[in-house]
Amino acid sequence: MHSAGTSLFRFDNSYARELPGLYVPWKPAEVPAPRLLFLNEPLAEELGLDADSLRGQEGAAIFAGNSVPEGAEPLAQAYAGHQFGGFSPQLGDGRALLLGEVVDRHGRRRDIAFKGSGRTPFSRGGDGKAAVGPMLREVLIGEAMHALGIPTTRALAVASTGEPVVRERLLPGAVLARVAASHLRVGTFQFFAARGEIDKLRQLAEYAIARHDPELAGTPGRYLALLARVAQRQAALIAQWMNVGFIHGVMNTDNMTLSGETIDYGPCAFLEAYDPQTVFSSIDQQGRYAYGNQPLIARWNLARFAEALLPLVVADEGEAAAEQAVAQATRVIEEFPGVYEACLLRGQRAKLGLAEGTADDAADAKLANDWLALLHANGADFTLAWRGLADAATGDAGPLQALIADAQALQDWLARWRERCAADGVAPQQRAQAMRRVNPWIIPRNHRVEEALAAASEHEDLGPFERLLAALREPYQEDPERAAYAQAAPAALTACYQTFCGT
Repeated sequence: MHSAGTSLFRFDNSYARELPGLYVPWKPAEVPAPRLLFLNEPLAEELGLDADSLRGQEGAAIFAGNSVPEGAEPLAQAYAGHQFGGFSPQLGDGRALLLGEVVDRHGRRRDIAFKGSGRTPFSRGGDGKAAVGPMLREVLIGEAMHALGIPTTRALAVASTGEPVVRERLLPGAVLARVAASHLRVGTFQFFAARGEIDKLRQLAEYAIARHDPELAGTPGRYLALLARVAQRQAALIAQWMNVGFIHGVMNTDNMTLSGETIDYGPCAFLEAYDPQTVFSSIDQQGRYAYGNQPLIARWNLARFAEALLPLVVADEGEAAAEQAVAQATRVIEEFPGVYEACLLRGQRAKLGLAEGTADDAADAKLANDWLALLHANGADFTLAWRGLADAATGDAGPLQALIADAQALQDWLARWRERCAADGVAPQQRAQAMRRVNPWIIPRNHRVEEALAAASEHEDLGPFERLLAALREPYQEDPERAAYAQAAPAALTACYQTFCGT
């Protein structure tokens, strides 16, 4: 393994510098035949990187882990987590490494991390590797989420390694380079809280505040204020997930970020026919992480975050203040559903083409809930129904009628909706245009994603992947040449569709 030239990355590694003892320095494993499969050139530009220099063999060597760029300080982060409700006191970066941090062109600090770069001290018996298919899935879903305006980690690059990984069968290996506002998780705090390592827990909390909520630095009550900020970000994030029909699939506490970004696109998927009980993940036998449970799980995860922070409050303010601190933390958790509902309704109003503040919240929430109930009762495609509603705003209910068999129920609801719209005094064409800007035409349809990944993994054909990616980057744009990407999967296919962790 060798170091690459100085000019490619301008690293400034605050995690390595400020949090000794919270990670293990480590190097990525060398691989036999690195080849660059994907480079996110717009993201590279944003990060201040020279995409031309990264496109060739030098980039392949860096992103496969064979060449550590100068200034990088690769390390495996320590964290714990509740996985499907059960606590694992030590998880950590079992097949990931934080390569380092750069400050992007907008002045934002961004992590660059590897996934699939080999065993670490946290590997727990795993091989530390990843396969081409799941890493390209991270590209497709992350870029789709970004184009939909949803906070997300993003893929910077995927490099194939030239060696197989052993899963149910042999698969071609790959390494993902992932960019994040940070990789701080609820589980990071749980790791040190569970060990009673209060000094390290405090270091971590101060670092998190300085990085994500700097205006709280040094203020009294800042740890509980951090809890409230994280709760607010998560409420906004989950509401956005729900409004596009996204199912994360594995909302363990180690997959909840402090930044409010979506992280880890393993067994994730998008709804087709609307049903709150939808589960795609093969490992979620009980439906814990079903689509409709996501707000409840977010709250549960935040309660675990509150528990991890409380020792700091008690240590700083003494046992006498503990009761008050518990009450304050409990209030944040209890208020989360209301904060989430407000975020959800704000998004639903935009999707329904309704102006803010021209009707009462309860009436608009009921209109939205009755719409979702109509979709559920008729097994309507979630994405196409919202898009069809924009057509109905201009008087063309045909697309909706094709999706909703109960014509009378549809007409009754549309009459209520049109009456509500009339109160805004917005021209129909203007309303429809606004709705089409927030209701996507294209989402990552599960069968299209699987087709693209299979072609890349089994036939080394990146064409389907590249065409799908181009479509997902313009989700609101109707283009007849991309109509196939907007079509729902056959019902028989959706009924048996499952996603897997890709570990």
